[in-house]
Amino acid sequence: MTNNISVDVRSARKVYDATSGTVVALDSVSVQIRKGEFFTLLGPSGCGKTTLLRLIAGFESPTAGEILLNGTDISGKPPFERPVNTVFQSYALFPHLTVRQNISFGLEMLGRPKDEVARKTDEVLELVKMTAMADRKPQQLSGGQQQRVALARALAPEPEVLLLDEPLSALDLKLRKEMQHELKRLQLETGITFIFVTHDQEEALTMSDRVAVMRDGRILQVGNPRDIYTRPVDRFVADFIGETNFLSATIDGKKVRLATGDTVAASGVEAHSEGAAVTLAIRPEQVRVDDKGGLAATVAETVYFGTDTHLHLTLGDGSELVARLQSPPSGEIGLSPGAKVSVSFTEGAVQVLEH
Repeated sequence: MTNNISVDVRSARKVYDATSGTVVALDSVSVQIRKGEFFTLLGPSGCGKTTLLRLIAGFESPTAGEILLNGTDISGKPPFERPVNTVFQSYALFPHLTVRQNISFGLEMLGRPKDEVARKTDEVLELVKMTAMADRKPQQLSGGQQQRVALARALAPEPEVLLLDEPLSALDLKLRKEMQHELKRLQLETGITFIFVTHDQEEALTMSDRVAVMRDGRILQVGNPRDIYTRPVDRFVADFIGETNFLSATIDGKKVRLATGDTVAASGVEAHSEGAAVTLAIRPEQVRVDDKGGLAATVAETVYFGTDTHLHLTLGDGSELVARLQSPPSGEIGLSPGAKVSVSFTEGAVQVLEH
């Protein structure tokens, strides 16, 4: 299995000195990233994801721990001695050079032969679909086109690992979605290991083979997007990845008892003792609303989102719950504030978390 590991981070710790004292940016982080995988570091600002990326790139040195690339410790090597390239949020293109010259510059600095520089530049221009704009200057390009050039420049030397530090955050929503697909296509076509940093959970879910959710300098959970979304390890992960309803409950036999007095089936009950206080996580799309037997609820508000309508509900004890329903062709779901409804959950939807 070790032969399949591209980047192996072992107990990496990074501490900075500040006027207020020491700041722990990374707290004994260990993670293995496989060859040819699209791996995403996901978390809020200040969680340590960019610090970890900089340690892998060589822009920072770990206070403790090791960074291995293909089994070799690279912790003490400078960036230019690592087969790793980085794409930043700011494209950092040379404004006085053409697209072609921006891409070929790095290859020339590496001392590659002229025919190889020309051939590789043409290859990556075609890969990022920028051949027709090879002679333009960066100021003549859109933001998305500039991002493609930055990607081409980073891919041209054929690095073993490509690091991407929130490269799509400066783009508008529609272009960002288009570039998400482009990045995944590039990763699949090149077979290069991509390590992607973002705070956007949608980016992480749609592009990644695996995701590491970070908080306060630690990795809380690593898994494929489906596992992270459907089986979060704690409340923070459940809340950070998508929208989630949280309800307080206690363990009652093989079920959980809500504050309303109702009992419902839930996953993870067996890990807790009888009567233990727990928190339940339920995704809005797993909430069913009808007039059949279930939990009694009152409609507090309806919010129309086009394809979906969010129904804000209040249970008998005052707890709040959101149901995401598919909007009918008319756009009207026929439920007004004050309407009495019955609520149930799809099988396996209710997850037990620590209280």
